[in-house]
Amino acid sequence: MYRYFVSRLLMIIPTLFGVAVLTFVLLRLIPGDIVMLRYGTGALVSEDVLQAERARYGLDKPIYEQFISWLWGLVRGDLGVSMWTGKPVAYEVAIRLELTLQLAIMATLIAVALAIPLGTLAAVKQNTWVDYAVRVFSIAGLAMPSFWLGILMILFLLIFFRWSPPVVFTPLWQNPLANLTQLIWPALAVGYRYSAVSTRMMRSALLEVLREDYIRTARAKGLVEYLVIIRHGIRNALLPVVTVIGLEFAFLIGGLVVTEQVFNLNGLGKLIVDAISRRDYTMTQALIMLSAGVFVIVNFLLDICYMWLDPRIRYQ
Repeated sequence: MYRYFVSRLLMIIPTLFGVAVLTFVLLRLIPGDIVMLRYGTGALVSEDVLQAERARYGLDKPIYEQFISWLWGLVRGDLGVSMWTGKPVAYEVAIRLELTLQLAIMATLIAVALAIPLGTLAAVKQNTWVDYAVRVFSIAGLAMPSFWLGILMILFLLIFFRWSPPVVFTPLWQNPLANLTQLIWPALAVGYRYSAVSTRMMRSALLEVLREDYIRTARAKGLVEYLVIIRHGIRNALLPVVTVIGLEFAFLIGGLVVTEQVFNLNGLGKLIVDAISRRDYTMTQALIMLSAGVFVIVNFLLDICYMWLDPRIRYQ
């Protein structure tokens, strides 16, 4: 088992290296020049000034030298300097990571709190009005984009409570009430759609588990029904649900572009769009590597959760 975990940890290195190579190469294939974009296409700037700017950012070097320099900085923890703002990339990411991470955690908690009870209830009450109501609830969540639901929330709050999204983000450690007031609504909008996928997965997984022989054996031995559901049913049905929850959480790190725009949140999703549109190579590369790192770590943690949920799983 330990050998498996060590091998999985070592596999993170070539995985991230492959992501780094693809990211670096594909970004250079995008038409456009950040130096020309900064000065404006119509600006009267001499070629010497443009060449000096390219040399300052290392864009005059061969591609392989640029890649080696960036990769060596990445290994040392130096993400470089933004080609657009001139500030360190680590600083630009850090001031937005708190918001995005908190929003992702809140949305995940809301999704789990909705998905597991509702999915379990729908499976236990199969083909009853409860099951149909839960299925309508989940299908509506899949059909409605989170940003559209966010717009409806803002309109409702604006009309009935005269509330609009704040312009400035308030950190949790400064004013918890103001922070939760600002983030609870986007978390609900994202968490509702997030829970719709998990609810349907929970229902189908639990229905499959409840048809197994060991469930019938537990019932034949006279075990109370709620113990059969909780001890023997839910725990085994959680394996695919945990996978969906983990991957959705990884997606939320940088994947809430439109929702952040709707609720006036300056998070990582907006930063990624701005960096790509401005041809900011260093910023875009750092953000893509961050997202890839989150996906890899989440997948590794999911493997550990599988062993805890199902003791029959043994990694060789």
